[in-house]
Amino acid sequence: MKNLRKILSMVIAVVMVLGMSITAMADDTYTITIDSTEAGHTYEAYQIFTGDLSGTTLSNIQWGTNISEDGKTALRTRYTLAADATAADVAEKMNQSEATELAEIIGDYLTGSPAGTTDYGTDGNYTIDGLQAGYYLVKDMDSSLQGTTLAYTSYILKVAGDVTVEPKSDVPTVVKKVQDTDDTAGTTTDWQDSADYDIGDNVPFQLTATLASNVSDYDTYKVEFVDTLSAGLTYNNDAVVKMGDTVVTEYFDITNNGNLVITCDDVKAFGATDNSVITVEYTAQLNDSAVLGSAGNPNTVKLVYSNNPNNSGSGNNETGETVTDTVIVFTYKVVVNKIDEESQPLAGAEFELVKKISDGSEKTIAVVKNPEGTEFTFSGLDDGTYVLKETVTPAGYNSISDIEFKVEAGHVISADMPTLDSLTGTATSGQISFNANLTEGSLTADVVNGKGAELPSTGGMGTRVIYTIGGILMVVCVVGLVTKRRMSNH
Repeated sequence: MKNLRKILSMVIAVVMVLGMSITAMADDTYTITIDSTEAGHTYEAYQIFTGDLSGTTLSNIQWGTNISEDGKTALRTRYTLAADATAADVAEKMNQSEATELAEIIGDYLTGSPAGTTDYGTDGNYTIDGLQAGYYLVKDMDSSLQGTTLAYTSYILKVAGDVTVEPKSDVPTVVKKVQDTDDTAGTTTDWQDSADYDIGDNVPFQLTATLASNVSDYDTYKVEFVDTLSAGLTYNNDAVVKMGDTVVTEYFDITNNGNLVITCDDVKAFGATDNSVITVEYTAQLNDSAVLGSAGNPNTVKLVYSNNPNNSGSGNNETGETVTDTVIVFTYKVVVNKIDEESQPLAGAEFELVKKISDGSEKTIAVVKNPEGTEFTFSGLDDGTYVLKETVTPAGYNSISDIEFKVEAGHVISADMPTLDSLTGTATSGQISFNANLTEGSLTADVVNGKGAELPSTGGMGTRVIYTIGGILMVVCVVGLVTKRRMSNH
């Protein structure tokens, strides 16, 4: 029997058995309206049973034009009826609770051209006109939704007048999030859409898939996370997959060949069902290829999923794709220009920049200086508190005291495409003033060295003055000594 359930398992079958007010003529035809249909669906109607309509009652039921002889046999087998059982015998056994299973069986055995004339209206409603009274299987055309963001659907409908139904297909969703850590404060945010980090930091990511509401209608249900890391992030081979609190990583194949692909051909194997939530958490290191500034390092995920219950299982599993979800990791730089008191570039200095960590330690930031040795660039910075230290002072100049400053950035934490909105550097001790450039992600500042106190040079005016004053003092001393001796002799 399982082989009979291969065609329509993502289907939510709807059996319209309620009475309807109909004004009928002998040759009446009817319309099925599928309300508020997403663009991209191509519905078809196949007649399974026909008969004589009286009011809303279908009597003298006969086989329709679109069910094959094998299909008739499959239905007889389903109800353990004799090989010569009539359409009326089968219809008598059918009930609404079996609608999904019956749709699966019937969908395997359709024949002939679809009934009626289809039209997708500007109001978003899909209509199938010109239908005779009877029972119809209404479904998406085979292979019409492969690779789209939609899912196949089908209905078993009693057409005893015009019929309006709501589409019942469902698709899963996926979101990607990132956490933001402040090393200086020692805090970590909840999951959000943007973050900033130092180069060399490990960035935590989370992927969350919420499955469709009709997974139980499938024989097998495929889920594949396709996660695209930017060049500035290196996957750490540490993905953990969970359903709720249960680790199910062993059921997934994980590959990283440009994209991080996390695949399970049948999530029902570990108990996933309607609306189950599957999460993936992993880290990636922000590397030297990271883009600085407002462009950031975007990362996206999409979910590939089973979308056709008509072909689920047996290696014949069509798939759809969700739209992508994006998060962005930002990083910045500090540029220090060494100048003298006349604002001219001053060579001969060396600097060290360290970041203050919440545990009391310091992290040294790598520096790149220009060939003249007057510009010092510290790239790949997070927000936090930093200390700039002058480790070598230009000859003839006074050393500066350590300068402590705080880098702060504002980025949108909940958006389809997060943006960097602000970047500031503020001195907390010492004197420094930064100019910010959001596009480059840079904070630029001048650091001034003043000259040391000068001693007079040999042979200069200062020396001659000292010699003159010294000579005068010697004369005064001699005069005082002679005067004292004369007074002693008297």
